[in-house]
Amino acid sequence: RIKTFIVYIITKSGIALLYNEETNNTYDVCLKLTKEVLTIQKLDVVCTRGSESHVNVHLLRTAGDEVTITVRYLREVPSFLKLPLGSPGPSTDHSSRVSSPLFDSGVHLNGNGNNTAPSPPSPSANEPKYEKRWLDAVCLPLLMARVSRYKTGTDKLRSNCFEVFALDGASTNILQFCTAAESTDWLQAISTNINDLTQENIKIINKYCSSDDQIVHMGWACESPEASVAGRISAFKFLALRGPYFYIFRTPPISAADWGQAETTYNLYEVLFKVHKLWMAEDCWLQARLYLGLEHSPEQQDNESLCFSILVGHGQSHTFRVELATDLAIWEKSFQRAVFLEVQRIRSKSYMCSSQGNVLCFTIDFELGFTCSEGTSKTILWRYKFSQLKGSSDDGKTRVKLLFKNAESNQIEMKELEFANLTAVLHCIHSFIAAKVASMDPLFMCSQTFPGNHMNS
Repeated sequence: RIKTFIVYIITKSGIALLYNEETNNTYDVCLKLTKEVLTIQKLDVVCTRGSESHVNVHLLRTAGDEVTITVRYLREVPSFLKLPLGSPGPSTDHSSRVSSPLFDSGVHLNGNGNNTAPSPPSPSANEPKYEKRWLDAVCLPLLMARVSRYKTGTDKLRSNCFEVFALDGASTNILQFCTAAESTDWLQAISTNINDLTQENIKIINKYCSSDDQIVHMGWACESPEASVAGRISAFKFLALRGPYFYIFRTPPISAADWGQAETTYNLYEVLFKVHKLWMAEDCWLQARLYLGLEHSPEQQDNESLCFSILVGHGQSHTFRVELATDLAIWEKSFQRAVFLEVQRIRSKSYMCSSQGNVLCFTIDFELGFTCSEGTSKTILWRYKFSQLKGSSDDGKTRVKLLFKNAESNQIEMKELEFANLTAVLHCIHSFIAAKVASMDPLFMCSQTFPGNHMNS
């Protein structure tokens, strides 16, 4: 028979404290990080030699669904729990008839009192040996996992702590570290592995999708409630930039059908990505530490440290918080790229509007710029290039004034239009102009390839 072995290469290991909020207790744990899994090990005492190590474990494994264990106090137990790793057990008192403090208690299987543990052999014949060992307690898959430095449902930042959540909701509980640097080091290492697995997953999905349905980026972020909405708390959402849309999910999409179950979906060319300003000092080294998430600005509030907003139609918005500055940079670049690709795909977008009581059609075209025509006859009333747009102003509701420079007279000409969803139109204008500018940047154009796709966009 052929046996298959899965080998995980440990990329990082170390000691941390595990904090339980319910019991308010902490204890040492050993962390082992691989590319796919974060393992938490707890220290325990095991019998490595003697009949007890074979017989009594055997009893538990062959027992039924219910096991009744009778436990009594043994004075020798504390000395075992203080053993260093690899130390033998203390010498046994022959007169006390106690040869194994951890196993010399009555074990009754399925309520049967006759099924007790056999009496251990004479210590002289088979002296038991006990050792402290790190035993696996939690193995957390990192694919689609997330990390959080904040107290659940709040914007309160924990000090030198974070928590890791698996796709199925399983948690590490709170991992505590001695210093901020150590905490950040582990946070970055785990986040890097999560992002690497996400990128591999994106490549697999994109390989079987059409060119206009490719995933640019996806991952977790914490959505902050709007100040005007009372009673709402911060909640983690899974965000995705795919094809023409920006998706907001409650849980990551696993199957193809899950992509149709998004909580909210927006057209990419009608949203505006905005990074919340970060305070930066003149010290270039401090700037670097802030960017890497190694240090926080004293002037920043916790809920404003690493946030970005998605401005959508009708003046609405979503605000999201990420854990590291590198995550913020990735989302910013991914949005720029996703919007650019979508503008390149659609090439033009038209909106119905009105001016002085007339129904008009306002078109934004990647090649031609701005065109306004009559709604029914399609007769062109005016046309300007993107470069001719010199300014704009709006009433924040429905009306906008666009200022264009006449190419022949060099005079400024104002065009006033009214739209049902003015915000979406303004965002679309911004998307097309940004894409036009980006198309003239050779470095940006050379970087436009999909994960797992060798075709330039």
